[in-house]
Amino acid sequence: MKVLIAEDEIRLADALGQIMKEQHYQADIVYNGTDGLYCGLSGEYDIIILDVMLPGENGFHVVQKLREAHIQTPVLMLTARDDIHDKVTGLDKGADDYMTKPFVPEELLARIRALSRRQGEVIVEEMKYGDFILNLSANDLCCGSKSIHLGYKEFEVLKILMNNSGKIISKEILISKVWGSDSDAEDNNVEAYISFLRKKLKFIGSKVEIGTVRKVGYRLEEIV
Repeated sequence: MKVLIAEDEIRLADALGQIMKEQHYQADIVYNGTDGLYCGLSGEYDIIILDVMLPGENGFHVVQKLREAHIQTPVLMLTARDDIHDKVTGLDKGADDYMTKPFVPEELLARIRALSRRQGEVIVEEMKYGDFILNLSANDLCCGSKSIHLGYKEFEVLKILMNNSGKIISKEILISKVWGSDSDAEDNNVEAYISFLRKKLKFIGSKVEIGTVRKVGYRLEEIV
């Protein structure tokens, strides 16, 4: 599942991103309404978490413009005010649900699941590439009758490569998405985890390899 988070409180936005990451959802974060509207209009998200009080375009304007553009992505609005008027306004503008800050992460996730079901979307439990399957709930890598468990960072690196099949993913992107842009991780950290994944793909007998494009990055490749 791909989630857009539009929240100007940086600590809260980053915490929401971490909650999504722990559920193996892909999350993009923006800190103002203008960027939220731009990203939302792409139509590539399954859920949008949208704060009401945003700089640039406020949340009410964003959801209204999304609906005017016929973007039907479910929108969960957040507000610091437990004000019935705000809730009514948000719902009238096209929001699908409303939560008041602070909230419990478990309730947030339950509401996201409910919005997904309402849209008729099935939350994917596994991903496939070539001859192997990545189990998203157990973090297991399977091929035929063989399987092996992946550590958290191995799982995240492989998932990024699978989500971008055919594309070359740089070490910089992997560091930013898996370790975080403010981490001390370096190229050799990425190289180590790519090595771990190559050994595990070989262990399960997969015909898929992680190819290296010199000085550019990595991509998944099927061996013919």
